[in-house]
Amino acid sequence: MHNLTHVSEFHLMGFSDDPDMQLVLFGLFLSMYLVTVLGNLLLILAVSSDPHLHTPMYFFLSSLSLVDICFTSTTVPKMLVDILTHSRVISYVGCLIQMYLFMLFACMDDMLLTVMAYDRFVAICHPLHYAITVSAHRCALLLLLSVFLSLVDSQMHNSIVLLSTCFKHTEIANFFCDPSQLFNLSCSDPLKNTVVTYIAGVIFGFFPILGIFFSYYKIISSVLKIPSSEGRCKAFSTCSSHLSAVCLFYGTSIGTYFGSDVSYSPSKDMVASLMYAVVIPMLNPFIYSLRNRDISSTLKRILSWRV
Repeated sequence: MHNLTHVSEFHLMGFSDDPDMQLVLFGLFLSMYLVTVLGNLLLILAVSSDPHLHTPMYFFLSSLSLVDICFTSTTVPKMLVDILTHSRVISYVGCLIQMYLFMLFACMDDMLLTVMAYDRFVAICHPLHYAITVSAHRCALLLLLSVFLSLVDSQMHNSIVLLSTCFKHTEIANFFCDPSQLFNLSCSDPLKNTVVTYIAGVIFGFFPILGIFFSYYKIISSVLKIPSSEGRCKAFSTCSSHLSAVCLFYGTSIGTYFGSDVSYSPSKDMVASLMYAVVIPMLNPFIYSLRNRDISSTLKRILSWRV
């Protein structure tokens, strides 16, 4: 262990060093990436092509699909190239760019899931004021606010790494430039890194989760007051897909983001990172389409027309 004052590149970790496994891993991750891109593009196409889906809920859903494509594209293509070239080297500048984009789209995912919970809260608890409260103008403002906060957070993380005068070594124990890994490699004041980590955790973890819990508390309270069981089931069905996506995203991302400070395990961290950076964006189109009759019927019509 020695401190490096000038670093030109970092070395990423792979899922396996076995040469026989490289082709299998390449095929697996390429298939997952293609399914993610195609699935989310189909979801965007369904929303944009059907006038009945031009509502705030589907506007945020299509925005989430676009962000998921960008989110996955920050890590998987580089990983595929590394498998093919048998080289896991990434330049210092490339690492900073990857980390910046990763944090940007991860935070946008986080903010959009929170905004979608607010949208469901207004639609179910205050249906008469829905058109005014969640107007097209406010939808655009909420989206711009999500982008702005995400830019601030990603810039904050990048600034910490840029201000670091040296690094302990150049080995990153993940398949991409994970911010928590770079913080651990940095020789700068660990207190500063911890403060930034927990400030970001509070802003993009505690407050969004608190908002989502409050929204669903109000939603459940309102739904239970509906006299008919059919009405209750219909109201819950509009929230079930979003709630599934929330549990998947927050369950893995928060555990990974704070896990390195509690118990460090490279293999577990990589699997958890793979879950929220690759698997969840791939599952989101299925979660929302299979549990939503409007989207599933539109997709069937599009696919049958294409065929």
